[in-house]
Amino acid sequence: MHRPLAFTPHFKAMNLVSFILWFVMISRVFSPEGLAVHAFTGTYGVNYGRIADNIPPPESVVTLLKAAKIKNIRIYDADHGVLRAFKGSGIEIIVGLPNEFLRDISIGLDHAIAWVKENVEPFLPDTLITGIAVGNEVLGGADTELWEVLVPAVRNVYGALVRLQLADKVEVSSPHSEGVFAISFPPSAGAFKETLLPYMKPLLQFFSQINSPFYINAYPFLAYISDPSHIDLNYAIFQSNPGIYDAKTKLHYDNMFEAQIDAAYAALEKVGYSKMEVIVSETGWASKGDENEVGANMKNARTYNRNLRKRLLKKKGTPYRPKMVVKAYVFALFNEDSKPGPTSERNFGLFKADGSISYDIGFTGLVPSSSFSVLESIKVPKVD
Repeated sequence: MHRPLAFTPHFKAMNLVSFILWFVMISRVFSPEGLAVHAFTGTYGVNYGRIADNIPPPESVVTLLKAAKIKNIRIYDADHGVLRAFKGSGIEIIVGLPNEFLRDISIGLDHAIAWVKENVEPFLPDTLITGIAVGNEVLGGADTELWEVLVPAVRNVYGALVRLQLADKVEVSSPHSEGVFAISFPPSAGAFKETLLPYMKPLLQFFSQINSPFYINAYPFLAYISDPSHIDLNYAIFQSNPGIYDAKTKLHYDNMFEAQIDAAYAALEKVGYSKMEVIVSETGWASKGDENEVGANMKNARTYNRNLRKRLLKKKGTPYRPKMVVKAYVFALFNEDSKPGPTSERNFGLFKADGSISYDIGFTGLVPSSSFSVLESIKVPKVD
């Protein structure tokens, strides 16, 4: 807890120059603007999931990412082996505080400090940990008890960063699924579910105070396979199509990805946070699926991810927020063979387990064939 500043005799003795320097430093530390930190400095990132028993070791993944010129990643935990491997790589990482830890972290600041001291502080600054994602898709999820503890957990993690003087280096966030919306079409109608507002509003209020963005997992793929008879595939994968017209805003959308982002902006606006940035924490397209997963194939996955990459590299905004550059993390780096659920869950990877590309979307330095592994041509760096 921060105590109020007191005018002590020592303070009175400070000369004018020292006072000015002191005041500037304090102002930067305690103002929201001074503490603003951006975990995502580019526009294109990738989620590095590891629910698999056949993917390359982290040291090789660093080489893989450098060859593809991918400079931003998210992981779903704070695995020390991964964080050591990325030392000196220059790749920015958002680490995850898994849902199963939220109850414990929400109990008290000391729990959060212990977690940050163990999983973040020792790796800085050599490993570029730029953010902590507190939980994943908590609000709207099946475990309603987690809804109650999310805001206290987020506050404690941020408080830990402040206490450890890391709040100006590490962003705090919490990604959401599309399940937080009551409606998202047309984009201007975007609105949060009423049942979630008692939890969403205080979370947004806190994120607004610390200048954190709103992270959303936006999947045109999931929308399409849920209603393929009414959704134009070309609209979902950035191909030529008539698009949709939003009568309220008089805006035209030629792809679902931007429509989903603007629906999030509309929802935020309705609850008083029109200036909050929206970042896509997950998006992707499965290259294989079950019989009922219409559209889950190699061709569509390649088309979606290739066009998405081109779209992000343009560094442009959306129809509703043209000046807010769109940023997104693609799901996922690898096909993860141990993931439960439908076949699609195991086939979102941009890369195969042997390090070759799953399909060509313009990455360089990799071979689009499993007959020759890129990992055979690289040396795994030693870890200190």
